[in-house]
Amino acid sequence: MKNDKSIIAERSVAYSLRIIKVYRELEKDGVGQILGKQLLRSGTSVGANIHEAQGAQSKADFISKISIAYKEARESAYWLRLLQEAELIPPRRLRDLSDETEQLIKILSSIIVTSKKGKRNS
Repeated sequence: MKNDKSIIAERSVAYSLRIIKVYRELEKDGVGQILGKQLLRSGTSVGANIHEAQGAQSKADFISKISIAYKEARESAYWLRLLQEAELIPPRRLRDLSDETEQLIKILSSIIVTSKKGKRNS
């Protein structure tokens, strides 16, 4: 059975791949290209920072990297909302991805809170 760290890492890879697919759908539209690039940067950054956190040199470094992943996930939620409300991609097409984004935000928030408590107790 995979541990929690490898589960979140694997989810972040799957998330990044889904973001890439959405970006490819937006390449044909001028506004879509601009918003898509923003989503591509923030969405793939979530996983990159989660993976970096796994090799953190200290608890503070870990918290910093996970905090960046959290911020990037929140930014991704913003870009997804714009794509939906601008009707560049049908809302039903982005619903699952938006849900996954919200779940990642909650998971990362929980990791940050738990890690900060652990840091204070040590």
